[in-house]
Amino acid sequence: MTFGWTHLMGATALVAAGLTGVGAGTLSLTPTAALAEEIKQGGTMTVTYKDDVSTLDPAIGYDWQNWSMIKSLFDGLMDYDPGTTDLTTDLAESYTVSEDGRTYTFKLREGVMFHNGREMTAADVKYSLDRVVNPETQSPGAGFYDSIEGFAAASAGEADGLSGVEVVDDYTVRFTLSRPDAPFLHKLALNFAHVVPKEAVEEWGADFGKHPVGTGAFKLAEWTLGQRVVFERNPDYYHEGIPRLDRIVFEVGQEPIVATLRLQRGEVDIAGDGIPPAKFLEVTQDPQYADFIVKGNQLHTGYVTMNTRMEPFDDPAVRKAVNMAINKDRIVRIINGRATPANQPLPPLMPGYAEDYEGYPYDPEAARALLAEAGLADGFPTELFVANTDPQPRIAQAIQQDLAEIGIRASIKSLAQSNVIAAGGEEDQAPMIWSGGMAWIADYPDPSNFYGPILGCGGAVPGGWNWAWYCNADLDAKAAEADAMADPAQADARIQMWRDIYLSVMEDAPWVPVFNEQRYTLRSPVLGGDDALFVDPVHVPVHYDYVYRTDVQ
Repeated sequence: MTFGWTHLMGATALVAAGLTGVGAGTLSLTPTAALAEEIKQGGTMTVTYKDDVSTLDPAIGYDWQNWSMIKSLFDGLMDYDPGTTDLTTDLAESYTVSEDGRTYTFKLREGVMFHNGREMTAADVKYSLDRVVNPETQSPGAGFYDSIEGFAAASAGEADGLSGVEVVDDYTVRFTLSRPDAPFLHKLALNFAHVVPKEAVEEWGADFGKHPVGTGAFKLAEWTLGQRVVFERNPDYYHEGIPRLDRIVFEVGQEPIVATLRLQRGEVDIAGDGIPPAKFLEVTQDPQYADFIVKGNQLHTGYVTMNTRMEPFDDPAVRKAVNMAINKDRIVRIINGRATPANQPLPPLMPGYAEDYEGYPYDPEAARALLAEAGLADGFPTELFVANTDPQPRIAQAIQQDLAEIGIRASIKSLAQSNVIAAGGEEDQAPMIWSGGMAWIADYPDPSNFYGPILGCGGAVPGGWNWAWYCNADLDAKAAEADAMADPAQADARIQMWRDIYLSVMEDAPWVPVFNEQRYTLRSPVLGGDDALFVDPVHVPVHYDYVYRTDVQ
């Protein structure tokens, strides 16, 4: 969902890609630059969202709305410098990597306390990773850790935890991998690897996500379902001077247009769902808001999934017909041009993006011919699932109209985001999903991240994010081979392999890549912090820990 990158002891995705940043330096903020202005402590920030929060369990939460919230409640061994894509240690004080790239040893910070008052130790790190890969947890992030020894047995429920995660002592934990894994440090910075206390998970069971206990900058103070979630400052946080705010109030059930109006009146500080299309031109063209509109490039692709295990989408010809039926230029116009049409899973800024690939053309006549060849000349009925926050239903209606032109009669199921995600995670629930509002933003800018969770066999599991339920064993093997190419001398070959993998995916056509979107956020003028914190590349959409109020006395 989010992204970031840096060193991997000389053999990382960054080095392998031969790159030094994302978007030609558009995210070059450093902590020093971000915090150079006068910083004030205290006060409350109010953030609005249309939908309620689905969960605050780091092993399960995986939508853009709860991503930053979880990161403010929990910590992992690794994290990123605020507002940047620069990887750094967090709960880990230091680490070493063996020459063969298969053994990682982390020395933990001492004296880090959970919100319940107990000290965090290496046993908690192991428990948290074991829990993520346990099939009973149904974590959508389990597949990220398939390079750790013992993953196959643990993920199948045949072993009690990962044999490759070893507690050396209270403050030392060792990971042994079955193969080199270039982006492994980035995976340890993901929410899924954030550390939780066993006793709190066992106390609350399936409700731990409503009663989260972590080591983070904030702790949960209140959760009134359907109304609001309140965070309060963790006074014992191990990073001195963080967080800046005393409280954050997340108000839910707020329509984006209403939320924007309230922000304009000074009643809220951030409209979390972004600037709605109905207000976009008004707000962006008004000079009084010029300094408070934050624009950020994203490693993002919005796409339509077709469930390859449900008829008739089990036929590649049908899926290719759908690719040729959708008018992407019209959809971009619906969102005021805040995106560019997409023709492949990877966004243009991602290493491995195939610039010379033309994709499937918009050609309804050819699409109808393909359906006829598949024995569906009269079309067929289906369902298109979509999140119910504007503009997603309007985009779904445009897709519906395009499909009708080739005889596909798609009824729209407009649901809360969490319900769409849940339907996608069931093998036989959602024939088609428009991913807008939930579409993929890279967890880290390595091409592998657009494969495993959303196109790989490991993501085609209950609760997973591979909503196309697409599984190509040959491509999975090539993906594993590419991720094992951690030697910088293999950099070009590795990126070329990923390029070929995604072009092979497009031959199978489990998706219709629709557009690559930019994010616009409107913030209150009383909030302080560099603009990069408000479209943070990792803490999507906002890095709550470092934002502060300038009007605190």
